[in-house]
Amino acid sequence: MTLKRQTGTIKTMDDDIYDAKQPESVAAVLKVFTILQALADRSEIGISELSVRLSMPKATVYRFLQTMKTLGYVRQEVDSERYGLTMRMFELGAKALRYPDLVEISKTHMQRVADATGETVHLGALIDSEIIYVHKVDSSHMLGMYSRVGRRAPLHCTAIGKVLMAWEAPERRTKILQGCDFKRFREKTITTPEAYAEELDRTLAQGFGQDREEFDDHIRCAAIPIFDRQNQVVAGMSVSFPSFRYDMAREPELVAMLRDASREISRQLGCTAFPLDR
Repeated sequence: MTLKRQTGTIKTMDDDIYDAKQPESVAAVLKVFTILQALADRSEIGISELSVRLSMPKATVYRFLQTMKTLGYVRQEVDSERYGLTMRMFELGAKALRYPDLVEISKTHMQRVADATGETVHLGALIDSEIIYVHKVDSSHMLGMYSRVGRRAPLHCTAIGKVLMAWEAPERRTKILQGCDFKRFREKTITTPEAYAEELDRTLAQGFGQDREEFDDHIRCAAIPIFDRQNQVVAGMSVSFPSFRYDMAREPELVAMLRDASREISRQLGCTAFPLDR
């Protein structure tokens, strides 16, 4: 089911989705997922706002929220009485990864890279025509990249997105990029399929992906692909720097560190012929 926003209210694409013709059990399921989607869009939200956004009675929203809270998928703040999702939702989503052990395998290596650089390290995988951050190690500096696990980001202007597409099979890449709108986020954002194709060729040739302040202001990233037992790309790992801390002279050292981490993670995922060693 696809959801869309209209004048501040979330409605389904089908105007009759909640009408009386729907079996009660089906309507209840649709309401649950509509509420979950609304909670995913906000870190915290109150019953009144949810009721308005979803065009549902407060009593109905409250009943569903309390049930989801009892099951452990929704939390309620004591002070504000506002609601939000719990990590149990992420745990559930993580099981949809092609390799559920990916995060656990990657944690130690990501921490090692974060300790060596002092910067934010992300692990991202493909979801639809975007990437989703599935694990993160925060920067040790006061100033670092804002992000969160579960956040989505575009393919065309992130270092992880570039490595996921550069090492993807051409036919599948074409299909995935049909859902990419090449939206401009910053002055340096790549905004055409032709320019992006050239960027992917460059990414393959140099063996790593780059984000040169294309998605977030004053943030540069370098990323490396991670491979599975069939030597196919399944994820990307990146390091994000405020631009003033990105040292071009040490870039080869950074890339080598990322490559070593990827080689070991890929090996544990069953990769027997690490593509970046060719």
